[in-house]
Parts: sequence; C-alpha cells; structure tokens
Amino acid sequence: MADPGGGLGLAVLAIRIIKEGSIVKTKNRVIGILVFIAWIAAVSTGYAARVKDIATIGGVRDNQLVGYGLVAGLAGTGDDVKNGFTRESLSNMLSAQGLAMKDNKNLKADNSAAVMITALLPPFAKIGSKVDVMVSSIGDATSLQGGTLLMTPLRGADGKIYAVAQGPIVLGGYSTGGSGASVAKNHTSVGRIGNGAIVERELSFDFEKNRSVTINLMQPDFTTARRLAEVVGQVSGHADVHLVDSCSVQVNLKDGFSGSLTELVSIIENMNVPVDVQAVVVLNEKTGTVVMGENVRISTVAIAHGNLSIQIKEESMVSQPAPFAPPPPRGSAPYRDGDSGTIVAPGGQTVVTKDTTVGVAEENKQLMVVPKGVTIQEVVQALNAIGVTPRDLITILQTIKAAGALQAELRVI
Repeated sequence: MADPGGGLGLAVLAIRIIKEGSIVKTKNRVIGILVFIAWIAAVSTGYAARVKDIATIGGVRDNQLVGYGLVAGLAGTGDDVKNGFTRESLSNMLSAQGLAMKDNKNLKADNSAAVMITALLPPFAKIGSKVDVMVSSIGDATSLQGGTLLMTPLRGADGKIYAVAQGPIVLGGYSTGGSGASVAKNHTSVGRIGNGAIVERELSFDFEKNRSVTINLMQPDFTTARRLAEVVGQVSGHADVHLVDSCSVQVNLKDGFSGSLTELVSIIENMNVPVDVQAVVVLNEKTGTVVMGENVRISTVAIAHGNLSIQIKEESMVSQPAPFAPPPPRGSAPYRDGDSGTIVAPGGQTVVTKDTTVGVAEENKQLMVVPKGVTIQEVVQALNAIGVTPRDLITILQTIKAAGALQAELRVI
C-alpha cells in the first residue's frame, strides 16, 4: 500500500529532529515529536485524504481585487468611437501625461478598449510579489489581440490600492475576417497577463500571534468533522481540540506551548483523515450526464422502461389542370367540397391537397428486476443491464427515487 500522505517522509524528519541533543533545540524536539505522532495517525487511518485537501484554515484566504483600465495597441479591433466612456478615459489618460485635450470628440478609440481587470491577492502576499490578472472588455471591442494593458491600480473591497497591473495580454486565440466572413478561435474579448500585477500593499494579519486556529471543511459533514477532531486530537498534549459543528474544528493552544503556530499548522494539514460523504446522484438533463457517489445504494426494484414515439408527416400535393381544360365560366364562384374540404372552382384550375401519414411505434420492453446493490459497481452493472441511454437513465433514477428504492439524494443541475 502506498505511504498515506507522505507519512514516511514525516517519520524521517521527526527522527532527525528528535536526535537533536542540544538543550537549545528543545522546541525543535517538541515539534519533531508532534510530527512523529502525526505520522502514526496517518498510518493508522489507512486510505484517507490530507487535511489540506479537504479543509481550509480560518482567516487564511484570498482577497479579490478589481480595477478599470485601458488597453492600447489594438489593430482597429477596439471600442467604437461612439462609446463615450472609452473616449473620456483616453482623454483623461492623455491629460495625466501632460497632453491637454480641449475637444475629445476628435479622438478615435479603434486601437484602444476599456477593460475591467480582476485578480486574487493570495494570503500573506508581500510587497513586490506578483500575481496574475484577467483582462475583460466592457465595450464593443471585437478582439484584444496584440493589446497592452496600461498601468491600472487594483483595489480591494475597502477601496484601497493593493496592486498595480500592466503588461501585454495573452489571449490563447485569434479573430480575423473581412466584411463578408470572419473566423475566430477561443474567446478574444478576454485575456490574461501572467504575473501582470505587482503587490503594493500587504494585508495586516499576524498569524503567529494567534493562540487558536479553526479548521473548516470544504464539504461540511458531521462524520468527517468528528474524525478530523480525533486525528488532530493526537496533538492534544499541547492543544485542546473542540468539534464546533459539521464544518469546523477549533484548535486552542495551551499556555505551555512555546512552539510555532505555523509549524503546528503544517503538521496538522499533512495528517490523513478518512472522508465520509453523503450518497448523492447528480443529474444534468441538458447534457445527459449522470454522476453517482460511492455510497449510492438501491433496493430491489422491478423496472420496465419503453419509449412511445408518434410521427406525423404531411405532404402537399398539387393537381394541375389539363393543358386544354376549359376555363371556369365567367361569374362562377369557387366552392368547398363537402367530402374532402378542398376548394374547387368550376372548370380547370390548380388544386392543392394534403396527404397526412401517422405512424406509432412503441418499444417492447419487458419488466426487469434490478437486485439490491451493495456496492457502486453492482448498482452500475444492474442499471447497465436495462440497456438504456443516459437520458433514459435520468428518468429511471427519478422514478426509482419516487418509489423510495434509491438511498441517495437526487440533485438535478
């Protein structure tokens, strides 16, 4: 069996730290002991997921940034001159560069575009570090290909500037054409600038001063939260672990703990926790997709599924008069035939009739017994034995759920 969560590497690290004989290294030996305990917990749980893959640390999160700017250097694919906000933005930018614009109505914005810039500020980002930005057109520019984003401040929810973005835009596609035809690949009105923003302000958050940390599950579940508390409780000699709810586990450091909170969190996030999830069947009727969880079970049920299709086809038939048919008498009025309903005029004329064909086809499906499924593989094999398409399977699963034979939550997206 594969080493769960890199436990062997943690054990080697623990042994190396514990062998540190100096009294000055006492804190490191304590951390080494905690690492060794974490490795024992990881091995005892068998196949599981790391805490860092199923949970987040409270307070450690990204922050969204947004800004408004201009893209220059486009080859005539920018905003139309009628867009007043693009023209005003271009005029303000030129004024900031020392070029006074008395009348901005003569400015053409074909080679520039107004854009919105979005970015995520990572936790603990330092001044001078770089982040990626997304550039999205908000005008009627047809393409941002070849454009360069001019210096744009990015603000947070508090209105403060946290980063400044600038640089050439990468689209990953193209758009070209003429007046009669055009061709495009991917989406050309949205681009990306790798490492396009430089962080100018740090978030004031001193993680080491905290004496408690909260672990939040990405998918709340009481069973998983209880198991998480039990695994983290292996370090209870230096911390008190409390199960808050189905989502959160709180770890409070004791007064005698003199180690680093960052090192303790690094130990906790590498622990392995058995994950328990709710039995769910997800149906997407738009695409015909059916996804089942591992814990989905069905009771013994009999199923018969057949499609009834009715096809109605109408054809218009035209009857032309003979070449030398006599014309209708002058003043004679057309009349409707009582039997066929066709409008008939005296003498030779063109007559249009309808030929309707109705066909009915019904599949001859027998009643099949689907046995009780113990594993997800058996459930899939039983449903495949019915021989239906994924779209038919969606209807069958909904019917089984209505009959109370499906032990799972049914989610339609």
